[in-house]
Amino acid sequence: MPAVASCCLKRFTLFLMNTHDFDAMLAVAINEARKGLAEGGIPIGAAIFRRDGTLVGSGHNRRVQDNDPSSHGETDAFRNAGRQRSYRDLIMVTTLAPCWYCTGLIRQFGFRTVVIGESQTFEGGIHWLRENGFEVHDLGSQECIGLLGGFIRKHPDIWNEDIGEE
Repeated sequence: MPAVASCCLKRFTLFLMNTHDFDAMLAVAINEARKGLAEGGIPIGAAIFRRDGTLVGSGHNRRVQDNDPSSHGETDAFRNAGRQRSYRDLIMVTTLAPCWYCTGLIRQFGFRTVVIGESQTFEGGIHWLRENGFEVHDLGSQECIGLLGGFIRKHPDIWNEDIGEE
């Protein structure tokens, strides 16, 4: 297949994966965020999918529960997905824009597509991802904004610790 046709086919395939598909993927990450909140942690969830919609792994922020500052939602989903031959065709879905730490994970392992529930509360590294050719879809989910916003109002100290603020 000529390179131009291959490029167009990829774009067409991504076009077919519309917002409805991303919403369904985000629902898995939101469920993880709710699990984290029920455990007494920060309600940030993530999930990793194949392009065909198959769930590879999911997880949630476990910093409070595990007393582990590196246990963010994206890293928990990444660990739960296990080793993969390649990450380039996988989609990282997260309820909140990834912090710089998680942005580094996305870059290091070559994810090309990131679906974000919301970036209003925290922008993290999404501008860097976009500037460096990553496909970023920010869904502006009111459910994600409300879930984390409620937590931040009740626990500003834990939130500030999570994002590295003093």
